[in-house]
Amino acid sequence: MKKKLSRREALKVGLLGAAGVASATNLAVGSPRAAGAMLGLHTDPHTVMTGGLPADSGLDPVAFLTEFDYGVVSRRPNGQRVREYSITAVDRRIEVMPGLYYDAWTYNGRVPGPTLRATEGDLVRVHFSNSGAHEHTIHFHGFHPANMDGVFEQVQPGGTYVYEFEAAPFGLQLYHCHSLPIKKHIAKGLYGAFIIDPQRSRPPARELVMVLNGFDVNYDGENEVYAANTVPFAYQVHPIPIRKDELVRIYLVNVLEFDLVNSFHIHGNFFHVYRTGTKLQPDDFTDNVMLCQGERHILEFTYRRTGRFMFHAHQSEFTELGWMGLFDVRDGEGLVA
Repeated sequence: MKKKLSRREALKVGLLGAAGVASATNLAVGSPRAAGAMLGLHTDPHTVMTGGLPADSGLDPVAFLTEFDYGVVSRRPNGQRVREYSITAVDRRIEVMPGLYYDAWTYNGRVPGPTLRATEGDLVRVHFSNSGAHEHTIHFHGFHPANMDGVFEQVQPGGTYVYEFEAAPFGLQLYHCHSLPIKKHIAKGLYGAFIIDPQRSRPPARELVMVLNGFDVNYDGENEVYAANTVPFAYQVHPIPIRKDELVRIYLVNVLEFDLVNSFHIHGNFFHVYRTGTKLQPDDFTDNVMLCQGERHILEFTYRRTGRFMFHAHQSEFTELGWMGLFDVRDGEGLVA
């Protein structure tokens, strides 16, 4: 009797079949269609060719790359800058690729949550409301008092909590729910990037946020799709435009559950690695970096040649299941910064 394929195996078979007949430039079109066919999803050619998801899906991985929430800014009498943010936990069904839905738990209705940004020494004040059906918290990586840790201060449905602390240390931090079971609350979508800029600014650069994640769409304890910023193959369908010779800075955060490690590999180039972003001098110069869950780094690089260059996980399975994209390096004429 022939063994029935799991959904994960079906995705892999479909994607590998597509990859066998597709070049690097058309893999983004072939892969989602093949995956959709194996899952019986509605993925008509026009939808896949245009990338996408409905306008009301609330998921825009292209916009997410450069969206930063600096909060509402005020000053204390002593001159210290205060940044206030509002975050609400909401249960929401999201469409991670055309026809593939996932019952997510979200911050502000989106996965990942908003990228919060402050400067070291700012007073950060986060107004948290729980509109979900389960208890939730926000745990921030970085320095803060014990009662701002988001572990013991569980916020019940309908409840609120205010987190307040000074932003430190500078670098790339993250935030996520710390309610039990932690892996479920994170895997369901409750996470986001938290950038603390140094008081001495980093050099000007084209800045991009990539939160590496995956989705267990059949709830078997394994991810069936992988992505940067939630939507598989998004940056294959919509390559990221950058200018030749410009400095590019990627804020890279790994929140992948159910897999021990993730990675980022760039083609035709090397990048400087700033581990956790807590130094202004690079720790490494390479073309591939490995990350455990919760690990994050700032990457900087410059392309000296034009053309399309791939980036992806160097776990081939993750690549074939959605975690891949392209940089479209141009001379710069007419390119929006």
